[in-house]
Amino acid sequence: MARRASEHYKPIGDYGVVGDMRTVALVGKDGSIDFMCFPEFDSPTIFAALLDYKRGGKFSLAPVLPGARQKQLYIPDTNILLTRFLSDGGMAEISDFMSINEPGQAQDLVRRAKSIRGDIRFRMVCEPRFDYGRAEHRIEKKKHELLFMSRGEDKTVLRLRSEVPLRVENGVASAEFTLRSGQSAAFVLEDGRGKGDTPSAYAQYTVESFKQTMNLWRAWVRRSKYRGRWREIVNRSALVLKLLTSARYGSIVAAPTFGLPEEVGGQRNWDYRYTWIRDASFTTYALMRLGYEAEADAFIRWIEARCNELKPGTPLQIMYGVNGRQDLTESQLRHFEGYRKSRPVLIGNGAAQQLQLDIYGELMDSVYIYNKFGELVSYEFWRQLTQLIDWVCNNWQRPDEGIWEVRGGAHEFMYSRLMCWVAIDRGIRLAQKRSFPAPLARWFQVRDAIYSDIYEKFWDPELKTFVQYKGAKAVDAAALLMPLVKFTSPADPRWCSTLRVINEQLTEDSLVYRYNIMRGADTGVPGREGTFSVCSFWNVECLARGGDTKLARFYFEKTLGYANHLGLFSEEIAQNGEQLGNFPQAFTHLGLISAAYDLNRRLDAEA
Repeated sequence: MARRASEHYKPIGDYGVVGDMRTVALVGKDGSIDFMCFPEFDSPTIFAALLDYKRGGKFSLAPVLPGARQKQLYIPDTNILLTRFLSDGGMAEISDFMSINEPGQAQDLVRRAKSIRGDIRFRMVCEPRFDYGRAEHRIEKKKHELLFMSRGEDKTVLRLRSEVPLRVENGVASAEFTLRSGQSAAFVLEDGRGKGDTPSAYAQYTVESFKQTMNLWRAWVRRSKYRGRWREIVNRSALVLKLLTSARYGSIVAAPTFGLPEEVGGQRNWDYRYTWIRDASFTTYALMRLGYEAEADAFIRWIEARCNELKPGTPLQIMYGVNGRQDLTESQLRHFEGYRKSRPVLIGNGAAQQLQLDIYGELMDSVYIYNKFGELVSYEFWRQLTQLIDWVCNNWQRPDEGIWEVRGGAHEFMYSRLMCWVAIDRGIRLAQKRSFPAPLARWFQVRDAIYSDIYEKFWDPELKTFVQYKGAKAVDAAALLMPLVKFTSPADPRWCSTLRVINEQLTEDSLVYRYNIMRGADTGVPGREGTFSVCSFWNVECLARGGDTKLARFYFEKTLGYANHLGLFSEEIAQNGEQLGNFPQAFTHLGLISAAYDLNRRLDAEA
């Protein structure tokens, strides 16, 4: 009898992540790495069992302890993951991390098996599938190591170093070995394209790399200026955002995965391994609040390079590849069955060619904050920003696809109109603060016209709320940004009514949907979805700013309870409470940081 699809796939929330700020690996509670792109976030996968348990490939390492209880945790203030197996027959532990590269060191993933108590047998299986499972490979065996060589166009080579004997069969490496109490055995999977020995060939490499990596992560966390309530979950969210930041380019990916569904069995299976101007700008703002100015500086340099590439009078793309590439053509991996048969499995992202006017507001807000609390922006960058603001002044009335990237046609979305106001407003503030040359008379005129347009054309007097788009009868949780970007007062009567409608129509317990399809919200894609976690945190911040800090704290701490066992969030929470969508998601964690920062400040003021 055929097994159900769900039996082959663990819940999305049953994973932890390790990374080196170039890529990440998803490590399951059972010790199996079921997703990893290599060598960059947006490179093809080498392991993708999470999207097809037969064809995707995996790297499993676990004790043979039937019925063992599984427990996963991070070493505090690090991205080093421990997976423990607890049973009457003994206790075992798998530690996973990626080294932070030093000169001459190959990019690597380190896995170490250890017997904590008892004589325990372990099994390791390394089964890479190159180029999204489309390329064959051959294996070259050497002493204490194997080379997996892709026959695909990318010519990827992986070296697997082992402290125990390895077997090879049908392109798969495996090992079975027994460890006594206190003994350990390590495996290092690294980039094998270099010539000559790499540091991982030396006997003490695993131990020294573990210590160095732990110290580097802890030193980074110590730089945080956050000293408030919920410090542990805020630090974990910051560590997630750091993992999703490219050390090489300064760009920030929305999530390190693709194809994970917003509805199991549904079609919303997008590729999030790219840098959205919106998400990265919000992330920069969150990191700046915590005192991480270097990360903000790196992203500002990256966005400045994108502006330098623009021809006069042309807009930014809404997203780019990690290295700034513009071609993100969307296609299907038809040979993958998808997570729990959720198809299509998509790579690339067609939304890259959409018009989303809100990105300029998020960008200008982060630049304004960066100039205020970080480094002063240069005159050359200001000239580029001036061109973008002028473009917004000429195009703010156009219909677009909006923040939620609908695929059913463009509308005049209220949120897009709001963020056009923010773009011009922050441009005016920055010009005045720095005495930069700017056509201020025109900018003032357009900014005020947008303000009037929102209040007159997007307010529904019958529903007593600002609506999703012009002519709609549905409310959108994106409206929660209205007081957060200082467009309206938290005490404004129309805003208070809108907040009440959002909490009546879109909120279940503490969780918030981004829109209500049943009430006419437009998406262009069939099916339902879960509550959108960043919206839940926006709602907390709105309640706090409106003066209801008790309810805000109650909602905030309840929402924290929907994180997975490691404090990680994906994009959405399913009807059954599981994580949905690509994982972990930067947008959610930056919303958490922002809500924690603001709520903590207000609680301190009350105290």
